[in-house]
Amino acid sequence: MSKSMMLSLLLATLATACNGDEEPDAYGNFEAEEVVVSAEMGGQLESFTPVEGMRLPANATVGLIDSTQTALEIQQAVAQREGIRSRLGEATQNINVLAVQRAIADRNYARTRRLFSQRAATAQQLDQAERDYRVLVAQIQAAQAQRQSVGEDIRSADARIAQIRDRQSKARVINPRAGTVLATYTRAGEVVAPGKPLYKIANLDTMNFRAYITADQLEKTRLGQTVQVHVDQSDGKLMTLPGTVTWIASRAEFTPTPIQTRDQRTDLVYAIKVRVANPQGVLKIGMPADLDIPAAPRKA
Repeated sequence: MSKSMMLSLLLATLATACNGDEEPDAYGNFEAEEVVVSAEMGGQLESFTPVEGMRLPANATVGLIDSTQTALEIQQAVAQREGIRSRLGEATQNINVLAVQRAIADRNYARTRRLFSQRAATAQQLDQAERDYRVLVAQIQAAQAQRQSVGEDIRSADARIAQIRDRQSKARVINPRAGTVLATYTRAGEVVAPGKPLYKIANLDTMNFRAYITADQLEKTRLGQTVQVHVDQSDGKLMTLPGTVTWIASRAEFTPTPIQTRDQRTDLVYAIKVRVANPQGVLKIGMPADLDIPAAPRKA
């Protein structure tokens, strides 16, 4: 049944139900806050425990997707990172060797300058000593830049490994919230794709009662207000439960015609949600009920 037809029936019931002295203020059905749990990675579903009607705790592992490929990717990435680290060691060792050579060249350059000042060395010898020293300085600078580049490669490899491990962690299907499994969409052994729905769960300990009220009733309805919800029992009696208004629509959900006369405007209805405790599991999804809204207190 479409929403428009359901609203029409609700309006008809409100309009014609005038035989009793105390008519309910609104009619509706119970709903639950449903969560559809999907696969976060693709692969064969090695294990899957949820079945319809099962109660699951929050953060429980309820399934496992084959992660052999990601494990192999991690091994490959780790091996590549170790190879890069060996290059870092080689670059550091090369810098140390060049530093020793630079120290010797520095002493030779200083000695040649002193001999040149005493006219015991030629200008060519001085130029050669200076050239040897400056070449080693440039080589050390290049080796240091290379070592820095290798360090960045290592950080990049670490990030890639962390990324793969994060993807591998998504092979475990974690139940996001405590509740009852309403439906399952797959079985162990099937191949799932990322984003494929696996099961649907809802916390049935607390239900939402969606009802529709008129504009006149809207004036006495407010968020946080306590109302009385009536549910039919098998013995023909009514079970009355307290509920709290948690949501009120900001606009009408049903208009009889595109253009309303002054009288037709009174047929507009507004959706509200009432949270009702359901510790015994008596309330079911889709169960019809009605409610009474207490009159707003008079202002002094």
